[in-house]
Amino acid sequence: MKTSDESGSLDAKLDERRMEFAKVAPDETKKVYAEGIQAVKKSGILEKALNVGDKVPDFVLNNQMNKSVSLSEELENGPVVLIWYRGGWCPYCNITLHFLQEKLPEFKALGASLIALTPELPDKSISTSEKHELEFSVLSDVDNKVAKEYGVVFELTPEVASIYQKAFNLHDYNGNESNELPLAVTYVVDKEGVIQYAFLDADYRNRAEPEEIISALKKLKLNK
Repeated sequence: MKTSDESGSLDAKLDERRMEFAKVAPDETKKVYAEGIQAVKKSGILEKALNVGDKVPDFVLNNQMNKSVSLSEELENGPVVLIWYRGGWCPYCNITLHFLQEKLPEFKALGASLIALTPELPDKSISTSEKHELEFSVLSDVDNKVAKEYGVVFELTPEVASIYQKAFNLHDYNGNESNELPLAVTYVVDKEGVIQYAFLDADYRNRAEPEEIISALKKLKLNK
């Protein structure tokens, strides 16, 4: 298996997935998904979500080993890279988690830890974690309670929700029928709990490039 360094950037890998989908997906599905992304853009969520300079709310959630993880306690040890992913059913999320795992040693070398939040039920997040051999905390944010505090939750359009439900049973993954998902957000939070880097995009196929995260962490280290 190629590492990310051998196969290029995360965006290049995500582009491959986009092209694969474009080749095989029905035109109606592509239309529904495109309209869904536009609906997110028009919702105003990108303007309302926490961004650079904002203080983050603390939270305590259980990780994939059912152990309690506190953001404030993690921040005592150094900056935190905080990401949300939609679920193990999302190929773009799985690609991203794989790349972040590869970059984890570089994050740690810069004194940072990585925390991933998902609305999936704990048993679902365990399977995702095991599948990708993740060595960072994967926290189940059931009902998107923490995500809502950060302002990063939106509701799928009925058309997209219907496709997801028929394709893989989203309600079963999340343990509710809300049809709500978080944006694919990435924050770099300093030890004081202030966001120093934010990646926010209405298009779930776009993700923060790990090199940008590393650059943000290097800036934090220089400004100590």
